[in-house]
Amino acid sequence: MARLSRHIRARRRSPSSEDGLTLVEMIVVLAIIALVAALIVPNVIGRPDEARATVAEADLRTVSAALRLYRLDNGDYPTTAQGLAALAEKPTTGPALRSWPEDGYLAEVPRDPWDRPYVYRSPGRAGGFDLFSLGKDGQPGGEGVDADIGAPKS
Repeated sequence: MARLSRHIRARRRSPSSEDGLTLVEMIVVLAIIALVAALIVPNVIGRPDEARATVAEADLRTVSAALRLYRLDNGDYPTTAQGLAALAEKPTTGPALRSWPEDGYLAEVPRDPWDRPYVYRSPGRAGGFDLFSLGKDGQPGGEGVDADIGAPKS
């Protein structure tokens, strides 16, 4: 009987087939991960231009909000000559400012996702201001990823 109880205790201490994953289970898990990656990765990687357009739209909303604050404080938008730089650094030319926040309206003026400056005009074609990115091709107009991306109207 003592011999049997030693055998049972020894068996409890040794690793069993129930501990961890078997090779077959690991292969199945890896196959599932590979299948999921094969389905998802092309969708994510295949859309960098759509992601850039989304970033441009977010930048344009932020810059538009800063321009509206500038107008509330100073009665008008920065001139085309002052440009968007007037949101990050106090302008030294153009109309006198009534107010200027200590940190400016933006910490820095963003560039579009294709590393070009956003186009800014004030007054815009319909009053207010025009603010847009020229898209991937950097040329006016275009279609798809080359289309201009405009800010919300002021």
